[in-house]
Amino acid sequence: MSDLERLCIHTITTKPWSLPEALDEYSKAGVGGVSVWQNAIEPFGPTKASQILRDYPVEVVSYVRGGFFPALESTKRQRAIDHNRKLIDEAAEINAPLLVLVCGADPQQSLTTSRDQIRAGIEAILPHARANNVRLAIEPLHPMYADTRSAINTLAQANDMAEKVADDHVGIAVDVYHLWWDSDLQNQIQRCGEEGNLLAFHICDWKYPTEDMLNDRGLMGEGCIPVKEISSWVKTAGFTGWIEVEIFSNHYWSMNQNIFLNKIIDAYQKLSIIK
Repeated sequence: MSDLERLCIHTITTKPWSLPEALDEYSKAGVGGVSVWQNAIEPFGPTKASQILRDYPVEVVSYVRGGFFPALESTKRQRAIDHNRKLIDEAAEINAPLLVLVCGADPQQSLTTSRDQIRAGIEAILPHARANNVRLAIEPLHPMYADTRSAINTLAQANDMAEKVADDHVGIAVDVYHLWWDSDLQNQIQRCGEEGNLLAFHICDWKYPTEDMLNDRGLMGEGCIPVKEISSWVKTAGFTGWIEVEIFSNHYWSMNQNIFLNKIIDAYQKLSIIK
C-alpha cells in the first residue's frame, strides 16, 4: 500500500476547484479517496456527477452533509427529514457509502430537546438509508456550534445516540477539529471502536490565534491539535478506514490550489498515520 492510498480529501478543502478539476488533480497526485460535498455536485446534478466520478480512479468515501433535524416547528422538522431522504438518494447515485450528518440545533429550545429531535430524525430516515445501503455518520461538533449547527458536541453524546439507535447503518464521524479538547476523548474513541461505530476520521489543525472560527482551519502540524496522538488512538480502536483531510480556510482557498494540495500531501505524510 502506498502512503496515499488511505488519504481522502474533501472537495470543500480545495473549494476553488470544480469537481472534475479536483478529481483530476487528486488522481494525478495519487490520492486514493474523495469525500464529495453537495456544492461540488450542484453544477452537474447527481447523475452527471456520478458519471464524472466514475471517470477517475479515486474512490468516493462519503457525501457531505445531511442533518439539521431540530426545529421548534414540526413542519420544519418534517422538511429536514424529507431533505435528508433526498440526500440519501444523491449519495446512492454517486456511489457514496456514507452520508455525514451535521445534526443541527435550534437556539429557541433546549439542547436536550434538540438531541431528542436529532434521534427522531435519524430513526425516521434510517429505513431509507438501509434500502439504499447508505450508512449515516453522526458528527459531533465543537461546543461553539451548539447554538444552530449541532446539539451533539462530545463524542460521548454521539456514542450514546449511536448505541441507542443500535443499527449497523448508523455510526460516528470523528473530527479532530471538533473533539481535540475533550479530556475523555481517548476513552470515547476506544468505546466507539469497540461498538463498531467508528465510520469516519477527519483531520486538520487548530491554528492559534484563530482568525475565523469556521474558515481558518490549519494544515496538520501547524496548530495545537495533537493529530498524530489522536490518530494513534483511532488506530488502536481498530479503525482501518480512510484518513480524511477536511479544511475550511479562506487563506488556503485564496492560494494556488496545486501548491495547497502539495502542502496537504506533505503534512499527511509527515504524520506517518498508516505506519
